[in-house]
Formats: sequence, C-alpha cells, structure tokens
Amino acid sequence: MRCSFDRASAATALAALLLAACADSGSGRHANLSGFPPAFQHGYAEGCESAGARRTRRDEGRYRADEDYMQGWNDGYSVCHRP
Repeated sequence: MRCSFDRASAATALAALLLAACADSGSGRHANLSGFPPAFQHGYAEGCESAGARRTRRDEGRYRADEDYMQGWNDGYSVCHRP
C-alpha cells in the first residue's frame, strides 16, 4: 500500500512540529538568553518572576538607569504575564 502525502499535508505537519517544538508551558522562564547582556538577563528573570507573583520584583533604581535591565524586565514581564 502506498502512502499519499501531498505538499500541503507536509507543510501542515512541518508547521505543527515547529510550533510544538517552540511551545512552552506558558512561561518564558526557559527562554534562551545567552546572546543578551547580563543586565538584560537579570531584568528578564525578575520581570518574568513578577508576572506570576503578587508582588513586583524590580530594582527601581536600576530600572530607571540601566536600559538593558529595563528592556529585559519589560520583555520578561510581557512574555510571562498571563491575563
């Protein structure tokens, strides 16, 4: 018996596999941040923690003074926030 598998089916299957590989449990805690500066990584981690917590964890002085930390915090919070 010959299996028929057209290009549309192949593209759909590939897209499903790619999406499944990129899927996460809903949090950005497992994001690969290896190419980002340490300040960004620290801000991202604190932003992500804050998104799921009752209390915001953020170094306000650093948030105002360090653009990498601020961007990391904002990105971490946005990715991990669940409405």
